[in-house]
Amino acid sequence: MMTDTIPMKRAIVFLNGELLEEDKFYKEFIKDDDDIYCADGGAMHTYKLGKIPIEIIGDMDSVSKDVLVYYENKKTIIKRFSKDKDFTDGELILEYLDSKNYDEVIVFAAMGGRTDHALTNLNLIFKYKKTKFISEKEEIFAVDRYFKFENQIGKEVSFIPFSDEISRLTLKGFKFPLDRYKLKRGSSICMSNIIIENTAEINFENGTLLCILQK
Repeated sequence: MMTDTIPMKRAIVFLNGELLEEDKFYKEFIKDDDDIYCADGGAMHTYKLGKIPIEIIGDMDSVSKDVLVYYENKKTIIKRFSKDKDFTDGELILEYLDSKNYDEVIVFAAMGGRTDHALTNLNLIFKYKKTKFISEKEEIFAVDRYFKFENQIGKEVSFIPFSDEISRLTLKGFKFPLDRYKLKRGSSICMSNIIIENTAEINFENGTLLCILQK
């Protein structure tokens, strides 16, 4: 008996970091049934791309008045917060979306610009488990003890520890495999590995690990 597959529900979030000058990538990536949100200056990116967000959230210090008026006329919900708030605009919007029923939260323009913002955004990946940062060149996401790469032969991938130790780390299907290795914070042994099999797997027992997959 066949059953209908329920499509994944995605939220697309634009932060106020950098986008490369490849509009085609974003226009093709975003589907008609995706819900688009902006954190403050992220609205400048969607305006350039011709996309209409559902909501814009933040203190509105990085988005022009003309763009805000444009989106108000398009019935976009604009939620203003004080500039002296306890959270970044990015965390505000990810916290908000975490309470909604999305299968995946894709974040654009999370990197580039100020280093403090970029590092803070990276740590948000571990707090909001459904979150993935995507750009024209790479995907960044947290590995929660196990992950399987399918049909990614030839792709370069790096694993970066964000805890003092990653215990019993095993890599299979990579050019440089590991077997129950103790990965310490600051080690570069897991940089620039290559996927060499149709199915490549990573697993470990304890720790906080970031994955960066090059496209």
